[in-house]
Amino acid sequence: MEISLPTSDKNFVESLIPQKFPFVMVSELAEYNESQLISGFTIKEDNIFVNDGIFQASGLIEHQAQSVALHTGYKFYLLGKEAPTGYIGAIKSFEAEDLPKVNDILKTEVSILNEMMGVTLVEIITKLNDKIIAKSQMKTVVK
Repeated sequence: MEISLPTSDKNFVESLIPQKFPFVMVSELAEYNESQLISGFTIKEDNIFVNDGIFQASGLIEHQAQSVALHTGYKFYLLGKEAPTGYIGAIKSFEAEDLPKVNDILKTEVSILNEMMGVTLVEIITKLNDKIIAKSQMKTVVK
């Protein structure tokens, strides 16, 4: 299957991450290179992290972590390998300036700062309408 970026092919994007519905928090793979990825996510009314029309901070953290998983998954896809399962090893920092609402479209930039022995240190910036609404630094670990 030949995929060109950006893609919001639901089945393809979901095939790159270990999470499954209703726990999927990424819907687009916009850009990719070895050290960076830009993901997109449209917030739907039935999302498990939506409360009174507002996407909660815990959902933002999960969206950011899944954006990192999307980077790993796409890297393994390009190598013709199955993506490993990973998890958040540590959240070094997380700041939310604003919480998005239903139908908002998030754009999240993942920057790989360091990768060693299955542990990846990343910086993540989430924007809504080109305004930064959340930033974090986390370590992810691949099984």
